[in-house]
Amino acid sequence: MNERLIRQWIEEHLAGSDRFLVELSIKPGNRILVFIDSDTSVLIEHCISLSRFIESQLDRDEEDFELNVSSSGLDHPYKLPRQYKKNIGRDVAVTLNDGKKITGKMIFSSDEGFEILETIKEKKIVTEVKHSFNFTEIKETKEIIKF
Repeated sequence: MNERLIRQWIEEHLAGSDRFLVELSIKPGNRILVFIDSDTSVLIEHCISLSRFIESQLDRDEEDFELNVSSSGLDHPYKLPRQYKKNIGRDVAVTLNDGKKITGKMIFSSDEGFEILETIKEKKIVTEVKHSFNFTEIKETKEIIKF
């Protein structure tokens, strides 16, 4: 399997839409995993369309494969600056490269980094602390899911 060629097909298929490739990996046994995201939302129809497009480019008679196309779900860490931008206003958990964890509301994002506003409650005093991060400082950032 040629990962670069598959990546090119995906980017061609997504061009002109607000959807974008987050991650592509090819595992042993030609197991192709594709994760996409969008500036708005990813519908199941988007995943089906992309899956069918990729399948139409590959020949199972030449080389068998398993293909899984899905959205980059809530449980997946952000991988691209574009994902940070679309999630401004949401609560996130940031894990730094040194293992330290900070939670807060995402208030700003650029191509170099992002800012969160951490709310600290001690006794009856509430303090807000702004943290600025470069992407190079971050191990992972995930949305905090609240029910």
